[in-house]
Amino acid sequence: MNPQFTLFRRGSVFYCQDSKTGKQTSLRTKDKAEALTLLHARNEAVRQPALNMQIARTYLTVADPLSVSRTWEHVLAEIIRTRQGENQHRWRTIAKSRALDPLRPLKLVETQAEHFLRVLDGCKVSTNVFLRRMHNFALDMNWLPATVIPKRQWPVVRHKEKRAITLDEHRRVIAAEVNPERCVFYQLCWHLGASQGDLAALTGEDIDWQNKTLSFFRRKTGTPVVLHLGPEALRLLEDLPGEGLIFPYLASVRPGDRATEFRQRCKQLGIDGVTLHSYRYAWAERARIVGYPERFAQEALGHNSKAVHRAYARKALVKVPSLEEYEQRAAEKLTVLT
Repeated sequence: MNPQFTLFRRGSVFYCQDSKTGKQTSLRTKDKAEALTLLHARNEAVRQPALNMQIARTYLTVADPLSVSRTWEHVLAEIIRTRQGENQHRWRTIAKSRALDPLRPLKLVETQAEHFLRVLDGCKVSTNVFLRRMHNFALDMNWLPATVIPKRQWPVVRHKEKRAITLDEHRRVIAAEVNPERCVFYQLCWHLGASQGDLAALTGEDIDWQNKTLSFFRRKTGTPVVLHLGPEALRLLEDLPGEGLIFPYLASVRPGDRATEFRQRCKQLGIDGVTLHSYRYAWAERARIVGYPERFAQEALGHNSKAVHRAYARKALVKVPSLEEYEQRAAEKLTVLT
């Protein structure tokens, strides 16, 4: 039986050619002995695929004894173990997803692209996002012999359309809210743009009344945030506890419960398409409209990436002043200085 792959040299580099398709592939070596070894491996892989799989498993077992038995359930467990705080809680939640059930007992070395595609078919955005992270984690740990799905072939993540809450909608929510703690909470969301988790965890000790600032660490990223408080925000904070949690009830409930309470209030008022997270969009859009420096907006929202802030503010309508107006203002300032 003639071998499927044959060897030839082009210049000083050795190549192999597939006799069936005519495709030529560089072996990336100038050493003939090494090229013959690679050629033999290719021909053997074609003749005895089952045997070569067993040989590959033997090599993997020597390098990593758990490589042939490690499953995606093990990957989930390790990710959860290496995460902390809110991130760990988020992974514990996704680990319970039924969408991942087909993958749990599947061994990593036996995983094919079809296995992932079946899970991703018609799945939620969160399943797509977290399965990518599982895949990348396994790759980074050298638990996967190769990429299961190339980066460009992953189904596109399509998030639901999100929007900012308007000032009119915010005022309607405040007017209808009968719970004083939630009422102040929503107003501070409007003024500060902080995430609901960070805002609910604030304490009286986080407020510096002398310097009129509020400082805390983002629960999601651990990065510090220091905000200068305006008159309205200070007025709201004056009526809250000076020590301990300033929102005792809201800090004790799950984030989903806070979101549900807000959604129910909006449903009662006929307001659609907004969540508590919409306050962050609103803050970013307001900042952009008034020309608030982007670097300050990034610090306030707790993001380091310009792309993230621009995503938050992508719907802000900005009236761009004419260059003539700016030139006139510059000339007036120059006249005053001279």
